[in-house]
Amino acid sequence: MSKEHLKEFIGLGIAGNFAHHLEQAGEASDFVNIQVNDENAPKGIFPFYLPKSETFLGTYPLSSQNIKHPRTKDGNLQMEPEVALICEIIYENNQVKDIIPNFFTAYNDCSIRKEGAKKISEKKNWGEETKGISSQIIPIDKFEEDGIMESYHIASFLKRDGIVYPYGEDSAVKTYNYIYGQLKNWIVEKLNTQKDEGPLEDLHSYIQKCDYPQGMVISIGATSYTEFGENTFLEVNDEIFVYIYDSKKYTFNDILANAKTENTDKLSNCSLLHQKII
Repeated sequence: MSKEHLKEFIGLGIAGNFAHHLEQAGEASDFVNIQVNDENAPKGIFPFYLPKSETFLGTYPLSSQNIKHPRTKDGNLQMEPEVALICEIIYENNQVKDIIPNFFTAYNDCSIRKEGAKKISEKKNWGEETKGISSQIIPIDKFEEDGIMESYHIASFLKRDGIVYPYGEDSAVKTYNYIYGQLKNWIVEKLNTQKDEGPLEDLHSYIQKCDYPQGMVISIGATSYTEFGENTFLEVNDEIFVYIYDSKKYTFNDILANAKTENTDKLSNCSLLHQKII
């Protein structure tokens, strides 16, 4: 699947699908008035790319190589390491009937920690090359507990001045608050019913304005940060790494050793996103 192909897909992200991330990112207060039926449920879905839109969200932001620093006084950037799903969208009577997750990949939901932003999307897309997606995508055999994703972990690192630091906590994909069928059903419901409220936006109206796209890239939530990651913003010339790796084949120390190599080796059973901040 090519980068050009993904330009036709709507780009969405999920907020609050990993314990402690919103608190560490300073965003928990944004959701105090958002009602959820289940305390473990994610808080909502935000857009980061709307194909054909004439707003700032119409700029295609995904890159496998670079993140462009905004170089503004409110440009505090943090990596958000997570899994992205590449899905087919099935419609019926102009409603989303189902989604089919076909691939998963390493993703960086890079965000500006911008004070006073009214919508999550305002922190998510500030131009070309402001999001990260690996070019190594992995086919999903079945989006269920006994499927391929069950043994995968998310690990992330920042390299600065030649030193590699763990940035997010090494986390099993299966420890997302919502995953598999529960997550899929929740996404379908939100695509049809989420309203413009607080930091969230009316998703169904966006789908209509995008002329019912046949697919979507959806990032399903960032891991919690290490102490270093929570307190370290990205700077020009930093390098970041997000690995989605098979824990049956590699240990965390194997992945850390790979990130420390000068020429990062491509590992089998792994999706690696390696970006430079420019």
